[in-house]
Amino acid sequence: MEQEREELERWKRKVSKKSTIFQRVSKQAQKKMNQFIPEKAHLLITESIKRMVEITLKGNEWFTPDITPSSPSLKEREKRMRERLEFHRKAAVIEGAGTGAGGIFLGLADFPLLLSIKMKFLSECSAIHGYDSRSYEERLFLLYVFQLAFSSDDHKERTMEIIENWDEKKKELVELDWRSFQQEYRDYIDFVKMLQLVPGVGAVVGAYANYQLLDQLGETAIFAYRMRYFKEE
Repeated sequence: MEQEREELERWKRKVSKKSTIFQRVSKQAQKKMNQFIPEKAHLLITESIKRMVEITLKGNEWFTPDITPSSPSLKEREKRMRERLEFHRKAAVIEGAGTGAGGIFLGLADFPLLLSIKMKFLSECSAIHGYDSRSYEERLFLLYVFQLAFSSDDHKERTMEIIENWDEKKKELVELDWRSFQQEYRDYIDFVKMLQLVPGVGAVVGAYANYQLLDQLGETAIFAYRMRYFKEE
């Protein structure tokens, strides 16, 4: 387990690093580009994220409690998580390429579809680790893992602290600030995903973006649940 602990510490240091100058400049360019995005797109993205949060906290569309691993070991759990990541990543790539090729109208449809794929994957990760993802606390945890994957430096730091001390912090959490949640997510993905709406390059950008976004979520989920595993040992 020493190797797994060392990997976890390296990942935590990587996450805590501040964005590079290039990334900060890109963020400014992204904010300017947002001014040219149709209001319809902004509204669809906002409503999609709001609905995803509501479904996660109150519904049961993505929950699969029967996907437990054959062994309780950390190695077996993470192997199963990577298998599910590969499955959902392929679905996201196909979906991103298909909607991207269709131009702006199909491109807009990609946002809620991709959110569903991401949350389905996270709910499976929860079940693989033996948690009851039907409980409110576990659903809330999924959303914090999601935030850790897709948010700004400052927000990542706050979210990491919550996840790292989940047993203590969850008692203080009543509900999720979905407005902050959706703004962080939008700021993280808007630039590359908006390129998906551009005719001619949308299919390539859509496939690539969805692959990278699922990869980012997969890595974050593996280490977030690894933190919980070691805390509960």
